[in-house]
Amino acid sequence: QVQLVESGGGLVQAGGSLRLSCAASGRTFSSYAMGWFRQAPGKEREFVAAISWIGGSTYYKDSVKGRFTISRPNAKNTLYLQMNSLKPEDTAVYYCAASRDSGSLRTGVVNYWGKGTLVTVSS
Repeated sequence: QVQLVESGGGLVQAGGSLRLSCAASGRTFSSYAMGWFRQAPGKEREFVAAISWIGGSTYYKDSVKGRFTISRPNAKNTLYLQMNSLKPEDTAVYYCAASRDSGSLRTGVVNYWGKGTLVTVSS
């Protein structure tokens, strides 16, 4: 079993920045793709960003491109999401996720979920 624990959420003003972290523990595989989803109040959960462990290819939801950066240290079971120029529409619970491959992750086929961390952006 793989456990994912998010941290770094909080309240920020529009235009501000936050960095989310996801610590993975338990059995892991180098082929796992990691990423982030978010769910705003009353809305469906949506894909935000993903990264492959091998090669480091990254993928982003169109609305966060240029503002968010997903990354992971080499040989570390930790995932980050640097969020800059935050907008009120970014307000949501952000979930760390892991899938067997990046294609599955981008389409919402997720093997493991974190419990989420709340990001609130005020105007």
